[in-house]
Amino acid sequence: MAYFFEMNNKFFILATFMLLGLFMSSLEKIAGAQPIGVCYGQIGDNLPPEQEVINLFRTNGIGKMRIYGPNPAILEALRGSNIELILDVTNDKLQALSDAATANDWVRQNVLNYPDVTYRYIAVGNEIKPNDGRAQYVVPAMQNIHNAIVSANLQDQIKVSTSIDMSLLGNSYPPSAGSFSDSASSYMASVVTFLANNGAPLLANVYPYFSYIGNSQSISLDYALLRSPGVVVQDGEYGYQNLFDAILDALYSALEKSGGSNVKVVVSESGWPSEGHAAATIDNAATYYQNLINHVNSGTPKRPGQAIQTYLFAMFDENKKGPEETERHFGLFHPDKQPKYQIRFN
Repeated sequence: MAYFFEMNNKFFILATFMLLGLFMSSLEKIAGAQPIGVCYGQIGDNLPPEQEVINLFRTNGIGKMRIYGPNPAILEALRGSNIELILDVTNDKLQALSDAATANDWVRQNVLNYPDVTYRYIAVGNEIKPNDGRAQYVVPAMQNIHNAIVSANLQDQIKVSTSIDMSLLGNSYPPSAGSFSDSASSYMASVVTFLANNGAPLLANVYPYFSYIGNSQSISLDYALLRSPGVVVQDGEYGYQNLFDAILDALYSALEKSGGSNVKVVVSESGWPSEGHAAATIDNAATYYQNLINHVNSGTPKRPGQAIQTYLFAMFDENKKGPEETERHFGLFHPDKQPKYQIRFN
């Protein structure tokens, strides 16, 4: 009889662990299906170890991550986590990766060596300006990385793109008049052609905060923080209640004018600092992040009902960033892993 109860007890413990594992796996899959991710930068000297950071993502139900280069410690910690990843090609590697053999090596070393990491996008360069000497290498590097991904038969799982900022827009108001600047139009035309041909999205860093502080006499804080009670900007049939949507739809208009009507946008960064400027407060930042999380499932006026994949910037305050003081205060968490805000990520 004692043996019977002992065996039953062992079976109960085993079944409990199995159910717990299935529950955690289901939670991670649900988190991965959510449109919200978080950028994990490491420009700080007081940040927690990589495995602890991955655990923090998982316990907070954050199913998507962007990292700014292939850090082996992060990639090791991501194994089996089901966290969907944007992996950046750093800007200093663009010229080298315009060589096909080098690109093949890069993909083998940083992607194929980690088959149990859930790669989603490769961002070939971040915020490269058209007048940057490295701009000429962006599309060739994208093509070579894509070819290597195709050779591994991963093209349906991993899309290759590049991440831009909104300075490439020459016009953004009203959103329907959005267009790339004269200096950026040729550069972006080749990027858009690549994306359209390969079914890949454009990655875009979208910051209403910077638009607001640059033009606060014309832009209300409520409009920037996604808390306007009604339409602020009427643009033909489209009414805009927040600046985030207006910026994103201006980018969609620019894509349409560049032959990219079917190219989607993934917001690869968006955030609000908590210190370093009069508008950079804990309350404003908490409001922006939570309102953005609550909003992204709704889409924009030009793309209603289409959830906007959005990566919040950033996981931690990074004390070695700069030169502006605000650059050190975009974190959702303090370096000791304590949350800066009471935010629900899903």
